[in-house]
Amino acid sequence: MARQVKSGTGWRLGWNPDAPEFQGLAAGDSWAVELTAPEFDDLCRLALQLADSVTAIASELMPEERLTCEAESKWIWLEADGYPDRYSLRFIVQTGRRCEGAWPCEAVPELLQAIGGVNFF
Repeated sequence: MARQVKSGTGWRLGWNPDAPEFQGLAAGDSWAVELTAPEFDDLCRLALQLADSVTAIASELMPEERLTCEAESKWIWLEADGYPDRYSLRFIVQTGRRCEGAWPCEAVPELLQAIGGVNFF
């Protein structure tokens, strides 16, 4: 499998199976973080999990109510913050590097669609 990069307005994801340590890439307009395979896998998995959670609780909220949902693994902490139809995603890598990144609400729908269709592994 060759190196792949998917991108859209405000986001970018990449995968290089031949990289010795950091196979994944998560990026926004002004930042980029290289991720190990387990970190990248969990970032994608948790982002989709949060999207499902937001969808599930949307009917319980009043239109003006904001939400904050978190999910985490050994590798990644991820937060969705905003409204059910418009929320940002922020993550923190929980390993030795302790780096973080965030995507604005405008980028999230397309990012989630790309993650759902990612076949990096």
